[in-house]
Amino acid sequence: MSVRLDTLANGMRIVTEHMPGFETAAIGVWVTAGGRHEAPEENGIAHFLEHMAFKGTKRRSALDIAEEIEDVGGYINAYTSREMTAYYARVLASDVPLALDIIADILLEPLFDPEEIEVERGVILQEIGQTLDTPDDVVFDWLQAEAYPDQPLGRTILGPAERVRAFSREDLLRFVARHYGPGRMILSAAGAVDHEAIMSDAERLFGHLPARAAPDPEPARFGGGEARRVRDLEQAHFTLALEAPHFRDPDIYAAQIFATAFGGGMSSRLFQEIREKRGLCYTIYAQAGAYSDSGLMTIYAGTSGDQIETLANLTVDELKRAGDDMSARELERARAQMKAGLLMGLESPNARAERLARMISIWGRVPPVSEAVERLDAVELGDLRRLAGRMAMGGRAAMALYGPVEPAPSLEALKERLGG
Repeated sequence: MSVRLDTLANGMRIVTEHMPGFETAAIGVWVTAGGRHEAPEENGIAHFLEHMAFKGTKRRSALDIAEEIEDVGGYINAYTSREMTAYYARVLASDVPLALDIIADILLEPLFDPEEIEVERGVILQEIGQTLDTPDDVVFDWLQAEAYPDQPLGRTILGPAERVRAFSREDLLRFVARHYGPGRMILSAAGAVDHEAIMSDAERLFGHLPARAAPDPEPARFGGGEARRVRDLEQAHFTLALEAPHFRDPDIYAAQIFATAFGGGMSSRLFQEIREKRGLCYTIYAQAGAYSDSGLMTIYAGTSGDQIETLANLTVDELKRAGDDMSARELERARAQMKAGLLMGLESPNARAERLARMISIWGRVPPVSEAVERLDAVELGDLRRLAGRMAMGGRAAMALYGPVEPAPSLEALKERLGG
């Protein structure tokens, strides 16, 4: 497999990876503009813009877009995260030019028809309502807000309903003009792709865009705090976040291995101690999430109201204990899980194209997979214990609780228990 990277004169980066033996390709444009690039009054507009992508262009109606891609057996989709918005398609090799033409069309020539804006506004409001009715979704939005208070990274991707109701066509155009410059766009393709052909198409479709600077997002500042919302639910939803390494931090690989060993599978400490031995919950896990300049070690569990105090205290006790006695066997098991997950996850063109874009956005290059494996192999037991101590003694944490959570200990009590 071969990765090739080129840059158009206007700053747009083109990265491809040819995967021998494949008859299909994934291709898309990843724009390094997401929720954290919004001003407070724009919260939710990046996601709104993504929804409008397929609602018609100067050359194609919404139905045309759907029919053209499905006439060739392909599919097209998009998503918004806090740091990126992606527009991508999966097609047969012969239809890569068509897919790229459609993606360029929806990015560069959207109509933003007022009637379609109103239709999609209703769809997004329904999506917000659905999230608010899903406790194990909304509790993570509250956790994010406590971890990064009063800053873009702490706001929801969907935005509040009152903002969504107010967005206008001019607001959408203004956000595009400010953030959708070629320097923020990464065209990524993997599978049955020809780099030179894609470069030629990219030059024709995007080469005319003028280079322009775009504002950088506000730097992340981990704050910490507690959100506790009592409601008569069957489950008490518990989330805890500690400040963790960001994408460029050398400890990012240790953080990923630690999260896997601590709460990433059936053999993990949290699963074994809290679910298997004590039966305190059905779902419990830990994960390491990272941004360009910050990161979170997040723990989630759902339990009954009368057991949440015990569960929360035991979770913190296990986290503290991990800093002292994480074993070599746990390290090796988690390392094997991470390596297998990495390699298995890259067996599709979609995953490869996603990785290419993410690596370019983070590093400006695409490290070979072997480099990631080497970095995982380099993590030592002392690194995990040091990281656990760094998180435990750092003094910064966030917690969000939802449901029958009156008995749960306060965040300050848990921090004292963790650091004491």
